[in-house]
Amino acid sequence: MSAETITTISPTTNKPVVERKGPTDAEFAELPKTAQKAFLKFRQTSLDERKKIVKKAIELVSEREDELAREITEQMGRPIAYTAKEVSTAVSRVEYLLKICDKAFEDTPGEPQEGFKRYVRKVPLGPVLIIVPWNYPYLTFVNSLVPALLSGDSVIVKPSPQTPLVVEQMQKAFIDAGLDKDVFQVFHCGDFSKVEKLVQAPEISLVCFTGSVPGGLAVQKAAAGRVDCKVGLELGGKDPAYIRPDVDLAWAAGEIVDGAVFNSGQSCCSLERIYVHESVHDDFVKAVQKELSGYKLGDPFDKSTNVGPVISKAAAKRIQEHVDEAIQKGAKDATPENATFANPPKDGNYFAPVLLTNVTHDMTVMRDETFGPVIPVMSVKSDEEAVQKMNDCQFGLTASIWTKDAAKGDELADEVEAGTVFVNRCDYPAPDLAWVGWKDSGKGQTLSIFGFEQFSRLKSYHVKAYPN
Repeated sequence: MSAETITTISPTTNKPVVERKGPTDAEFAELPKTAQKAFLKFRQTSLDERKKIVKKAIELVSEREDELAREITEQMGRPIAYTAKEVSTAVSRVEYLLKICDKAFEDTPGEPQEGFKRYVRKVPLGPVLIIVPWNYPYLTFVNSLVPALLSGDSVIVKPSPQTPLVVEQMQKAFIDAGLDKDVFQVFHCGDFSKVEKLVQAPEISLVCFTGSVPGGLAVQKAAAGRVDCKVGLELGGKDPAYIRPDVDLAWAAGEIVDGAVFNSGQSCCSLERIYVHESVHDDFVKAVQKELSGYKLGDPFDKSTNVGPVISKAAAKRIQEHVDEAIQKGAKDATPENATFANPPKDGNYFAPVLLTNVTHDMTVMRDETFGPVIPVMSVKSDEEAVQKMNDCQFGLTASIWTKDAAKGDELADEVEAGTVFVNRCDYPAPDLAWVGWKDSGKGQTLSIFGFEQFSRLKSYHVKAYPN
């Protein structure tokens, strides 16, 4: 069978920018076999050897920050003013994982017992399939890639068709740093049936998927017939924020708009539901309007642009449907006048930020992931109502509480059903804290010392001294 052609369409111009060939059936069939052979050799390397390779590779990535940043903008449309930050943040994240990995792989001793040496060790797992998304391609990729390699696992990586160069650039950096090419294989694919076959290959020990809930469910279903294949899922969000009446509204509005609109709202942890205490609701809306009026929608290669295009025409259509349905059900479009919102470049998939008020929970924009620059604001009467509304959702990735009373914010955080709860912050996966989704937002975890757990298996040792 001839190889599939995968084409990357620029969201800025809607023209092709990258074209790649997928593997033939024969090449595809060899991927897991090659990964298994490479794993059997790579697992024998020491942690110090693996750390040396990872450190060198990430230095090579850092040296090419500007080039890689431009490629991100070209492939997925994030403004060039921000893409270099993704590369440098990915580098910093890897540096942190390198710093803590010795502790992560330490043996855990059993209870002392005379005449015995007893301990639990974390040993390499096997070949790992990593399915990478397009929205934060470096950050999400290193979450799985680096713990896998430091654990002694081999990897097979399927890039998003939207950002294929990211994985290729990382593969080159690691091979240049001394990694065996068979330990880090890449294949391009737009056909899920191929992914399904690979998930079912007996050599694959773990699948790491970052993307939509339907995509995650499809991966999980493909692995359902296997006991010996773990699945880690980082899925969607409908992340809420609660504005308490004591907060500085101008400051909070600036943070909220950034958390909702950055990357055109195309983040699993973007703010998608804003609950505001009724006593400050109107003033908060005015503060958001003032903030939004200063944003610039436009060409992502213009360094003054805040908001670039969304990823596709289909995405823009879905976002518009969320907005239209909300307005039909009684929501009000409170978006301020902004010349750039009214006159975006003509060729790309531009979607101007939208501020909605008078929203309710029977609207799609308050229930389903919008994944776009929409800010729906809802009035609540109390802390208790805010928490109830925040928890009334199928997702549970992050949530945020905004208040001068940090102790009260911490107290309310205990009641919020999400894997990460921020107080006076949002949209910030910290490398030293576990990144974990509750409910339909995923299972498993990445980042922090806990992020290494799914990439190894436990092995208990009972060593008894030979009797004299």
